[in-house]
Amino acid sequence: MTAAGGKPRKRLPLHARILIGLVIGAVAGLFVNLAFRDAPWVASVAKNVADPVGRIFLNLVTMAVIPLIFSALALGVAGLRDVGTLGRVGLRALGYTVIVTTASVVIGVTAANVFRPGDLVDEEGKAALREKMAIPESLEKAAVESPSAIDSIVEIIPRNPVEAASKALDGQMLALMFFSLVIGIALLRVPREKGAPLVGFLEALFEVSTRVVGFGLFIAPVGVAALLFSLTAKLGADILGSLGAYVLVVLGGLALQQFGVYPLLLKFVSGVSPLDFFRKIRVVMLTAFSTASSNVTLPVALKAAEEDVGIPRQVSSFVLTVGSTANQNGTALFEGVTVLFLAQLLGVDLSIGQQLVVVLLSVIAGIGTAGVPAGSIPAIMLVLESVGIPGAAIGVILGINHPLDMCRTVLNVTGDITAAVYVAKAEKMPLVPTASAGSARD
Repeated sequence: MTAAGGKPRKRLPLHARILIGLVIGAVAGLFVNLAFRDAPWVASVAKNVADPVGRIFLNLVTMAVIPLIFSALALGVAGLRDVGTLGRVGLRALGYTVIVTTASVVIGVTAANVFRPGDLVDEEGKAALREKMAIPESLEKAAVESPSAIDSIVEIIPRNPVEAASKALDGQMLALMFFSLVIGIALLRVPREKGAPLVGFLEALFEVSTRVVGFGLFIAPVGVAALLFSLTAKLGADILGSLGAYVLVVLGGLALQQFGVYPLLLKFVSGVSPLDFFRKIRVVMLTAFSTASSNVTLPVALKAAEEDVGIPRQVSSFVLTVGSTANQNGTALFEGVTVLFLAQLLGVDLSIGQQLVVVLLSVIAGIGTAGVPAGSIPAIMLVLESVGIPGAAIGVILGINHPLDMCRTVLNVTGDITAAVYVAKAEKMPLVPTASAGSARD
């Protein structure tokens, strides 16, 4: 397509098109909610038009996640060339994850204690809430059926890798990752000429999977607009009282981690310009915000990490793939704030010891939460139960969970790429972007 002067018309960058989709969907949804809130056609349009379009977009991207994770992680390990390098990279990534995740939870718990959003409801309201609180049956069942810590560790080693792959998006992602790691380590231990056919297959699978992701990104602006329209048309902007304060506390904590902790780590630990870093991953952050899923965003993050940030593939494939489940700083922060908020709302006074338990369990849950929308809900229920609060109390915040999920996913994926930058720098690997100018933005 050409402009009037005969020159090719410049196409809007992908991040700009996604942002336009976000704005159009949100504004249209808010308008419909305010002007036609009770009209029957609103629910019909959301259910029969917006929701299906949004799901098509998510499915197009998500269907490439399993083969991409398997191939990326196995190749990432095999590309390290020796088990010693794998051990160093793994230990560096694990140490970073524990330290930064702990910092995020401490930020959230501190903010919840300082601002105490749950105390905005008076004692009579708290009593009424305890009596009338809706308890979704599905959530009770999830809490009862949650495996023990020992069972969770055992289940990381899959008896049937195919079954683990089929259930990876339903909470068994760590099992698939473990199998991928084993394949990668085995490739390190066999002669290169014998492992070459499998490496070739994995490389082809990786490349094809990234192309499939490109198909999904082609309709990303429309899909994002549909998702945001459906959300805002149903919920509108009505968040009142303590729920509104709770939202502000969560967002404030996330913002402090995103624009305070991460830039400090990038600048003074990794020696990277924070502004340049955020500019290069803006498409990743927008994708994370619109999909609310670290797993769905993973293909886009892998592409940006290698092509735009310049992280070597053997590091980005390993750190980002594991990080999509095991480095969820935003989820851990959210869990800490949510547990304290619900305790305040229900009139439960948590001791310092109990709050330390909340911090510890939130860190652990942040490392093992499924990277899918609402994947943190069962984990939060377990943390609630550990301090004597009914797990079903999570139902109080379910109505506003999705927009918060969108925000904390941005923190999750940013933390993954920040960790990969740290590991690459610590391993003395140069950051060399592979994309040609503008390719990641067109």
